[in-house]
Amino acid sequence: MFKNMIVYRIAPQWQVELTQVEEALAKAPFMECGATQEKSLGWVPPRGDAHGPLAESVGGQWILRFMVESKVLPGSVLARRVKEKAERIEQETGRKPGKKESKELKDEAKLDLLPMAFTKQGSMWVWIDTASRLLVLDTSSQGRADEVVTLLVESLPGLSVSLINTQTSPQAAMSHWLKEQEPPVGFTVDRECELKSASEEKAVVRYARHPLDIEEVQAHIDAGKLPTKLALTWDDRVSFMLTEGLQIKKVSFLDTVFEGTKADDGGFDTDVAIATGELVKLIPDLIEALGGEAESGVASAAQAVAAGAAPAAPVTPSSAPSAPARKSAGGGVVTGPREAPVDTDPDSAPF
Repeated sequence: MFKNMIVYRIAPQWQVELTQVEEALAKAPFMECGATQEKSLGWVPPRGDAHGPLAESVGGQWILRFMVESKVLPGSVLARRVKEKAERIEQETGRKPGKKESKELKDEAKLDLLPMAFTKQGSMWVWIDTASRLLVLDTSSQGRADEVVTLLVESLPGLSVSLINTQTSPQAAMSHWLKEQEPPVGFTVDRECELKSASEEKAVVRYARHPLDIEEVQAHIDAGKLPTKLALTWDDRVSFMLTEGLQIKKVSFLDTVFEGTKADDGGFDTDVAIATGELVKLIPDLIEALGGEAESGVASAAQAVAAGAAPAAPVTPSSAPSAPARKSAGGGVVTGPREAPVDTDPDSAPF
């Protein structure tokens, strides 16, 4: 649970009860794809029980689960079917299909093949911490996260969120930690990182299971290569990979986290309690290590959108101006950096 994380800040004016969240999610339950349906998405009971609640609370932490199913239709198979249809028309009429007719043939071929296509499913954990006003998605793909956040904002009335934005960019901070060998308080630098050149060549140097407190790493940074990934450990309890886009990947809970627990203490409630109990402390420490949180503008953006005006975009020394807010059908707002974080791993999620 929560092997990867993208973190959002929830605006303070959003105050709802768990029952209201449950009612909203019930309007968009997951259903398997129909015969000619390419993709289906929605919410499933996080505990895994059939007909169970779509929103669970464990120790005051709300847990949801998003599910996607899609049909696997190889492009080569579709192209072959379109070619067969086009050849049949040419044989019967003596003419080749035009551009518009070819598009229609492609749509027809897709409808023919979808009922026979294999399906694949993927799910994503969603954690809402109302006390800390955090929305955490279990993915390292910004594209996947955008899909889920959009659905949440449209489903939950008044929900307004913003990607966490720090005073110091993760890339600048990681560069300093490696060059000066001064990790932030409470953190240690582990043995994995990726450095990438900003030049046109985009040269990449990767270290795995290798000490990073060496002159070679510092020389790469002096030569202009910047860290895009860096392995860290927090408080000897949680190891993870930090990316330039403030995505948190490869989250692993160390043995010290499980001290005092029994071997048979597993299960949904225990997993949630352990994961959220550690991460709710790690996230603010990581934000502090990156210079603290910059003004996200989510609250002012929500107010501006509600009033029908364009929100003012706060500017910080280390970040781009906030993007104009988008208002959803449910009255909520999504805002964030003007330039979206780099989607470093778009295929990491299973859908």
